[in-house]
Amino acid sequence: MCGRFTLVSLSVIDTERFHASTPRDTQPRYNIAPGQEVLCVIRDGENRIEPLRWGLIPYWAKDPAIGHRMINARAETIAEKPSFRSAFAKHRCIVVADGFYEWRKTGKGKVPVYITLKSKRLFGIAGLYDIWTTPDGQAIRTCTIITTNSNDLVRPFHDRMPAILPKDAEDRWLDPGEHDYKQLQSFLKLYPSEEMDAYDVTTMVNNTRHDALDCITPALPA
Repeated sequence: MCGRFTLVSLSVIDTERFHASTPRDTQPRYNIAPGQEVLCVIRDGENRIEPLRWGLIPYWAKDPAIGHRMINARAETIAEKPSFRSAFAKHRCIVVADGFYEWRKTGKGKVPVYITLKSKRLFGIAGLYDIWTTPDGQAIRTCTIITTNSNDLVRPFHDRMPAILPKDAEDRWLDPGEHDYKQLQSFLKLYPSEEMDAYDVTTMVNNTRHDALDCITPALPA
């Protein structure tokens, strides 16, 4: 699964990377957790980066609490599951990130591990979004992160990982006029492990309220 990630390198989110601009007053995030706002690229006429709440509430939901259980969507079933199939057809997005966390089991407990690209560049995670309307007419925009089977680097920590899109697939993923669903699902494959890196970090990241540089600081050897 994907339950925590980062977006630190804000200076390189620009028109050349996602063909959209970062919202004003956006701050680096070292410990993004479910229920919080995440930056997503959506296309509704043109590319826009906007904050969406992490935890999808389908437009038809009667209870918004369903969003707590919808932080991830399995790539293999998004075209069939009622919770995701409409968003997959109409509301695909890219969640902007530059790293994510998993936890490694040891004899003394779980150790958090920070996983990035070796290049340290931004990447786009395939996502879905939807718009739910409250009884008083307020529009709530939410999203979910798509996961796929883990590659060799991530597999020792978890059997699922975020579906990182190949850069050359991002445009088709965002295109609401693209209806070749088999082709779209083919983009949700293993990201090459040889292009990724991982290292242990301190347990500061375990506290979702803690959002600072020390979350991604390498842990000292035991």
